[in-house]
Amino acid sequence: MTLSKQLYIIISFIFLMIFTGNFIISVNNFKEYLQVESTTKSQDTATSLGMSLKSLIDDKTDAEITSIIRAIANRGFYKEIRLEDIDFVFTSSDLLNKKLSGYKIKDISIDKDDGEIISSKADDELENELLELDGNLDDIDENINKPIKYSFFPSTLFPNKGKLKVNFIAYNDTQEIKSFKEITINKVLVSVKRDEKFDTVPQWFINALPLTMTEAKSEISNGWTTKAIIYVSANAGEAYKKLYSQTKKIIYYSMISFVISIFILIIFLQFILKPLKDIEILAKNISQGNFNIIKKLPWTTEIKNISISMNEMSEKIKNMINKLNNNLEKMTNQLSNDDLTGLQLQPTFQTDMKQMFIKKEDGYIFSIKINNLADFAKHNSHNEVDKLLKDFSEILKNIDKNILAYRFFGSTFALISKDIEHKNIELLTNKLKDKFDKLSTKYNITNIANIGVTPFNQISTTNDILALANEAYEMAKQIGSNEAYIRDKNDLARDMLEWKELIFDIIDNHKFEVGYINQAISMDNNKKILLEEAFTSAIDKDNKPIAIGTFISIAQEYDKVIDFDKAVILQVINHIKKTKIVHEILINLTFESLFDSNFTHWLENILKENNHLSNQLVFSMTAYGCKRDILVFKEFINLIHQNGAKIILKRFETKFIPLNDLKEFNLDYIRLARNYTNDIANDNSKQNFVESICELSKLLNIQVFAESVKNDENFKTLKSLGIDGASM
Repeated sequence: MTLSKQLYIIISFIFLMIFTGNFIISVNNFKEYLQVESTTKSQDTATSLGMSLKSLIDDKTDAEITSIIRAIANRGFYKEIRLEDIDFVFTSSDLLNKKLSGYKIKDISIDKDDGEIISSKADDELENELLELDGNLDDIDENINKPIKYSFFPSTLFPNKGKLKVNFIAYNDTQEIKSFKEITINKVLVSVKRDEKFDTVPQWFINALPLTMTEAKSEISNGWTTKAIIYVSANAGEAYKKLYSQTKKIIYYSMISFVISIFILIIFLQFILKPLKDIEILAKNISQGNFNIIKKLPWTTEIKNISISMNEMSEKIKNMINKLNNNLEKMTNQLSNDDLTGLQLQPTFQTDMKQMFIKKEDGYIFSIKINNLADFAKHNSHNEVDKLLKDFSEILKNIDKNILAYRFFGSTFALISKDIEHKNIELLTNKLKDKFDKLSTKYNITNIANIGVTPFNQISTTNDILALANEAYEMAKQIGSNEAYIRDKNDLARDMLEWKELIFDIIDNHKFEVGYINQAISMDNNKKILLEEAFTSAIDKDNKPIAIGTFISIAQEYDKVIDFDKAVILQVINHIKKTKIVHEILINLTFESLFDSNFTHWLENILKENNHLSNQLVFSMTAYGCKRDILVFKEFINLIHQNGAKIILKRFETKFIPLNDLKEFNLDYIRLARNYTNDIANDNSKQNFVESICELSKLLNIQVFAESVKNDENFKTLKSLGIDGASM
């Protein structure tokens, strides 16, 4: 997950927590406000009603009391307004039935949970004492004969319209009788109720945010005595309606604020993280070998410092690679050119021949040898021998601007002349003969050199062509001093029609075998197998092995090489499945297959079908082959990597792929050409060259292999130089 996505998620989560917290706090605050407001308003109403009803409470049945209460209740704010009586009065006569007529009452009692009874007898006695002081004896007699009043004060637990059981003792002059009486007590004098309506508020909202509506009350007194209590309950429906409406507004506001905040956050983070994206691009470019710099430095201090450090690292690596490239270029020239004559050496000749095979070029190959150089050296000084070799080489270098000249070893030389007609070859050989005649006169040598010429043959091999050129040289010696012999261009080893039939039969009927050679082993002590190379072999009608170069050339000529590459790939995949090997297999491909869109599409499907083992497939191209079309090769590398397989560039030579260009390819491996590693233990120039390649490759995350290491001494030398693997 990218840093920007992580920041978006983290900051969005923080914003969400903040908005959620604010939302919960806002809703709870408004909820508490509504509860307090409802309680306050109910209490104010109860107090106001208590004051209004105070003058009317003496007559608790007064109709005006009900009218006032209903008028207040009709405003709709209240769930219930209830007037409860607090003082219930009954007399002793109310307790006596007909059977107890004439009896008096004493010891009145009720259940303590029902409330409390207070008798008016004490008040009457106090009143009689006051009347006696005033001398109102008649009033005293009247008071004595009045029935005693009892006031009942119900408890809060006593139900409305409940039955009050009054226990008492009825007595007269002759007897006492324990008795009781149940009196119906109606606490509620007036009650007005309104239904709570929640039509616009969903039930889940009510369940989620329960409102506590405290019932308010006010006592109504007459003098020092409380006569009744007025109770007022707020209507929760109105409160929920307001709370729901406010909650929706808070939600809308929070959502809009959240969206705006996230939008601003995205813009801000893009602005902040853009320098990091530039740093990421620079890091990828460095890993791919492109050592550019960040020109526009960011203003954030920490990121600016990182950018400066990345620029410095890019410059240092660039300078290091340039230095390595310069050193390698010098070493390449040393390894490729003869120190004495300045001519290119035999490995370069073989490389140039490979290019001719790849490009399907025409031309002629010259085999030239200085005759009796050993005898000349016996009778002349070392400097004289060197001067002869230099003069001879100058003739070869300057005979024609389109001629490539090589010194194999000692007195053996070769020339390559591309795209030249047969008549021009005769003119060229005559020109050489004239130059050799003059050189013979200068050094007093009768026959200084003979010239053997053979046409380049696409269906042959480099060794076969050289053998034909040497045969022509031998024939030239038979002709005379400084003479030349040119082989006929139609002198082919096989008839092309026979070759076509043979190659078609081998490919169509899978008459070839795939073996595995060149085991590349790890340079570690365990010498684990890293990869093997799939090698195809076939025989002709005479049961003789067909040179693979010839086979491929003919297959390319008749557009059968793509079918051949497909067949080899399928055999390798089946081999991996059957043997269950875990190391990698190198598969050689021809460049014609890379050009073919049907083949690349087929290969992509094959890799997807076998994705569990695609990482064991290493597709190979030669360094001189990929030079044919760099863009197509890069596209093929991307296709291979997208499907989990790997790429190796084998027979790597700086002549075809300069080390400075190696960074353009996303390679997994390179395998060095044999001339770089042959007898490396005894060649300091090769050691320095290979070490430099290894150092550069490590900077580019490329593993380097060596091929056909002949002995343990060379193996140890390569290991010390940093080679990742080698085949023995």
